[in-house]
Amino acid sequence: MRNLLLLLFTFTLISQGHGNSSKSLSRASDTEIKEVSEALYLLDSNKASKSELTINPQTLIDQSDSSTKKDLSPLPLFVYVDEASLFSKPTYAAFIALLNNYERKTGVSESFSSAEVQEQENFLKETMKNTELGRELFSFFYTKGYYRSWEEFLYDLRMMWFGLYSRSSGTLDSSGFEHTFSGEIKNGIVSGFHNWVRFYLLEKSRLMNYYSHSYDGPWTSYPDVLGMQFMWDGYYKQVGSALIGSSPEFDLAVYTLCYVTRPGQQCRLSLGGKQLTIQTYTWDKVTYGNGKKYIASAYPVTP
Repeated sequence: MRNLLLLLFTFTLISQGHGNSSKSLSRASDTEIKEVSEALYLLDSNKASKSELTINPQTLIDQSDSSTKKDLSPLPLFVYVDEASLFSKPTYAAFIALLNNYERKTGVSESFSSAEVQEQENFLKETMKNTELGRELFSFFYTKGYYRSWEEFLYDLRMMWFGLYSRSSGTLDSSGFEHTFSGEIKNGIVSGFHNWVRFYLLEKSRLMNYYSHSYDGPWTSYPDVLGMQFMWDGYYKQVGSALIGSSPEFDLAVYTLCYVTRPGQQCRLSLGGKQLTIQTYTWDKVTYGNGKKYIASAYPVTP
C-alpha cells in the first residue's frame, strides 16, 4: 500500500504542469471555464467605459488581403483615451511601468535590474492579489486543484509569464509577457503584440501606424476584440488581434485561465453571453520547475 501511495504521489507531481493537456482537461470542463470567464468579465471594474475610450476602426478588409501592406485608414485608431482616469489606476500604472524593460528584437539578450524585477512583482500583486477579479481567478484554480496556495500561484505566474527563454541564437531574449503584451520583432516582422494600451502609447508617440482591421467583435461595450493590421516603427503586423478597453488584470486573467486549463489549444470563453476564443501556445524547448512550460503566446482568435 505504501508503495502504491508513493507511486500515485509521484504520478501526480509528474503530471502537473502546463502542456499536459489530458491532465488539464480533466480538471475543468468547458462549461466551468465559460462560467468563470463570465465572472471575470463582470468583475472587470477597471475596464474602460465609452466615455473613457473612443476608437475609430475605419477600413474593414478581408483577412486574405492583409498581406498587401496598404495604409487604408488615414486616421489613428485611438480617437480618445482618458489617461487621467484609466492610467492612474494601480493596475494600469503597474503594467505601463513594465513596457520599457524589453529589447524588442529577438536575438538580443534580456536582463532585468532589481528594480525591474520589483516592477514584475508589483504588477502581479496589483493585478491578481489586489483585485477581486484576480482573487476570483485564484479561487477557481484553487477549487479545481491547480494550485494549493497563493504563493504557488504567484510563483507560477511569475515563471510562466516573465521567465526568460531563447527565440533566437540561444540567447535569453524572450518571455511570454514580452511577446504577448509588449511585442517583438523577429525576422523583420512584428511578432506577438496583443495589447491595446501598448498600441495606444506607441500610436501616441507616432511609432505606430494603424492600417486597417479585419474583424470587429460583437460587443457594444468594452472589452471588445479587434483584428488589425499595422506598421510598428517600420515593421509590419499582417494579422494581429487584441482585447480593446479591457484592464491589464483582465487580459492577464483570461490568458492565464486558458493557458493553465487548455495549454496550447483554443479555449472558448463567454463574455456577456458572447463567445470569445483564446489561442495559447506553449514554449516546448525548455521547461521550468517540475517540467512546466513557459507561455509562447496568447491572443484572441479572430475569424
